[in-house]
Amino acid sequence: MHLKYIREIIKADVLAYEPGLELEINTAFGSDLMSDVLAYVEEDTLLITGLTNQQVIRTAEMLDLKAILFVRGKKPCNEMVALAEDKQILLMSTRESLFTVSGVLYENGLRGITI
Repeated sequence: MHLKYIREIIKADVLAYEPGLELEINTAFGSDLMSDVLAYVEEDTLLITGLTNQQVIRTAEMLDLKAILFVRGKKPCNEMVALAEDKQILLMSTRESLFTVSGVLYENGLRGITI
């Protein structure tokens, strides 16, 4: 699923690395626990989280993730945005909850990871 389409269906704002909207992802994973992200997520996965600290960007970088979606209206600080731009990681934010976003994405054909 193209990230541009995801942005449209969940009404997200792009916060960093807008060229990333042209990329395609295969799965999504929602968590505020970066230890779970490290344990289960593989590349080509959209990370959906409400956590807004630099560890989220560092975790995405380690796993070669190309996109992070912040839920519940959360917005990262300027340093996180700059780091995401530098690492070419798309950052988006939506006012919707993690549960709602997951349901909308699933309903539109995006599946979660296999554990």
